[in-house]
Amino acid sequence: MAEDEGTSQTGLTERTGIDRPTLADLVRRLQRKRLLQRRRKKEDARVYAVKLTDEGRRVLRAAEPLAQRVDERVLSALPSKQRDQFMDALVSIVDRLQDLSLQETGMAHGARKRGA
Repeated sequence: MAEDEGTSQTGLTERTGIDRPTLADLVRRLQRKRLLQRRRKKEDARVYAVKLTDEGRRVLRAAEPLAQRVDERVLSALPSKQRDQFMDALVSIVDRLQDLSLQETGMAHGARKRGA
């Protein structure tokens, strides 16, 4: 989200694979902590744009080195050649899950249009 500020909650659901109710709860909790702000989009008042606050950016910057160390520690358990294979496999999994999510979202949108 930090690299795509102002994206919609629906966009976040599609990018992360987190279901709508869970994402909505997460957004509410981060709003209460003043780490996110949520505003209606000008071009479509039904849609909320989600954006990190200054405090949210500060917390993210502070957490990034720790996340990097965790990644390095996990990967250090594998020999160099297997690290590359592992990362390639993870990318494949994420890509496949995103494709499935987009297909499901497309089906959901199509079903709504037919039922309308």
